[in-house]
Amino acid sequence: MKLVVDSGSTKADWIALDDNGDIQFTTSTLGLNPEVLTKEEVINRINNRFDIAQNASIVKELYFYGAGCGTDRMKNHLTEILQEYFSNAYVEVKEDTYAAVFATTPRGEKAIVCILGTGSNCSYYDGTELHQKVQSLGYLAMDDCSGNQFGRHLIRAYYFNTMPKALAEIFEKEYDLDADVIKHNLYKMPNPNAYLATFAKFLIQHKDDDFFQKIILNDMQNFVDFYIKQYENCKEVPVHFIGSIAYYLKNELEIILSKNGMKLGNVYRKPIDGLINYHSVPQQ
Repeated sequence: MKLVVDSGSTKADWIALDDNGDIQFTTSTLGLNPEVLTKEEVINRINNRFDIAQNASIVKELYFYGAGCGTDRMKNHLTEILQEYFSNAYVEVKEDTYAAVFATTPRGEKAIVCILGTGSNCSYYDGTELHQKVQSLGYLAMDDCSGNQFGRHLIRAYYFNTMPKALAEIFEKEYDLDADVIKHNLYKMPNPNAYLATFAKFLIQHKDDDFFQKIILNDMQNFVDFYIKQYENCKEVPVHFIGSIAYYLKNELEIILSKNGMKLGNVYRKPIDGLINYHSVPQQ
């Protein structure tokens, strides 16, 4: 049995594959970020899923992609924990960016791989190694074309009275737009970026409106200019995307990339959807 895991800090998706690449079961646990969890907490979170625990001894390969695994120290730490738990398995731990790369890019091929979800980033994969020219400074300074940035656009448009009245009336019925509530979530509560991203659903639902089309296409062009164009061969290799924003705005992405002479590649909502295919094919 082979296990493939895509883990954020909040949630981890698990898929078990047999020797033929067929799915045996899918499940989820709480996130397994080694930066914030002790060994005992990691093991407890795994033990809470009976389907994982009961099959631990027959797992032969485990491929883990996770938040908090960007340094050798954390990768080695989590590898040791997983190796002890899945005692008969080969264990490989990589940072979560590789999940996006392997989910979208066939083995050995070159591509630009972008993430457009709650946050955003853009990397180049040369077929072997991952390269990133823009270091993210987080949601306050960057995260162009992300869910949290679209949320910021919507709140500003509502409060600056630039959102069309008909849309504003619908908007205020679907969300609590009281200024104190918004400020509390932005400045007092954890994960304000995730809070902002919740508003992006409204933009996607009404994306065909001219007002929102302008916001979407402008932000996508900025993402192309500031991120994708960092790579000189951006017009020669496919541009793949992972994330809910990319998935639900795929048509708009295709329009902008085509306008810039680029080719839209694979688009998945979650990395695990593509990782199934990647790990179902035996490595050469």
